[in-house]
Amino acid sequence: MSERVPLWALAGGVIALIAAALATIAIVGGDTLPDRAGPPIEELAVERERLELNEIELTVRNTGPDPVQIAQVFVADAYVNFEGAEEPIERLGSEKITLEFPWQDGQPYLISMITSTGLVIEHQIDAAVATPETDGDLFALMALLGLYVGVIPVTLGMLLLPAMRRFRPTWIRVVMAVTVGLLAFLAVDAGLEGFEIAGESGGAFGGTELVLLGAGLAFMALTAVDRFLKSRRDAEDGASGARLALMIAIGIGLHNMGEGLAIGSAYAISELALGAALVVGFAIHNTTEGFAIVAPLVRDQERPPLRRLVGLGVIAGAPAILGAVIGASVTNAELSAFLLGLGVGAVIQVIVQIAPAMREKGGPTLDALTASGIAAGAIAFYLTGLLVSV
Repeated sequence: MSERVPLWALAGGVIALIAAALATIAIVGGDTLPDRAGPPIEELAVERERLELNEIELTVRNTGPDPVQIAQVFVADAYVNFEGAEEPIERLGSEKITLEFPWQDGQPYLISMITSTGLVIEHQIDAAVATPETDGDLFALMALLGLYVGVIPVTLGMLLLPAMRRFRPTWIRVVMAVTVGLLAFLAVDAGLEGFEIAGESGGAFGGTELVLLGAGLAFMALTAVDRFLKSRRDAEDGASGARLALMIAIGIGLHNMGEGLAIGSAYAISELALGAALVVGFAIHNTTEGFAIVAPLVRDQERPPLRRLVGLGVIAGAPAILGAVIGASVTNAELSAFLLGLGVGAVIQVIVQIAPAMREKGGPTLDALTASGIAAGAIAFYLTGLLVSV
């Protein structure tokens, strides 16, 4: 009998049965359980702060299981009037509260929110600075910054391709090993930064789990893209090198989106020192990414057309522009953590693909030469990273 029922109907029926059972438990299950003893569990996370003349605006989210009613607010131990959040904030709900307070530029302030049950929830502003207006000028500045720290340095790094094409086969293996070292350090750096940002978030939608989720999704998505590209190309070395260069560009592009998001977010809360030293530091740091992109093209017999190189540079660098614009308009720690996780997963997937290219025919994947190359790549990325401080 089951053979006559279409597979989609059988699967749909099972899913419907499970959904009905869970809905029943959710509706009637609560009435069969005893009431929870003890005081309510109240938690609030400040997702965004915006400072204007004599005003402090906070975007708060309820990250606890119970509704939260804000009754009073103190700034630096002084009672202040506030608007917003007249009703209790439900679980995962978000509200904006505007505090009337004559803050002074550059001064730290401790904000204490007292709930209706008397619980005190604190938020620290390290240095009060007026928040830049989110307008066309800001977005233009973010686009320019993304161009400076993303597209231009990556393209400059790709200029090394003509010199790299003259390398001997042994040195090509070293080039690939250096690329792995660069990408490995990039993945570690982005992962640590993602975990740090996730730890500072309210955790309403997950903390460190978002970094891991982003990494897993990016890894699987790029694996699927790679398999698709393999099915559409010949199994020649040249095609393989072009495909691998594209995958590296995509992976670095996802990382640069997270980097741009961090830049935009920092500027949105006036914590980014816009200076020539910072721009130059980012440029030197990200030039190594262009080197990593063109490394797989060294073995190609034919020179890649200029349009392909330009396309790879745009794929790797342009996401920094998008990230900066998003970061300047939407400051959300959990979004930042997720995007950094995407970059981590993408880079790990690329490393998995590059690793076989380091192996000498019939030899081990890791020997003294390739191990030295990996170490050199990691050290180079670390040293250039010291030039960057957001």
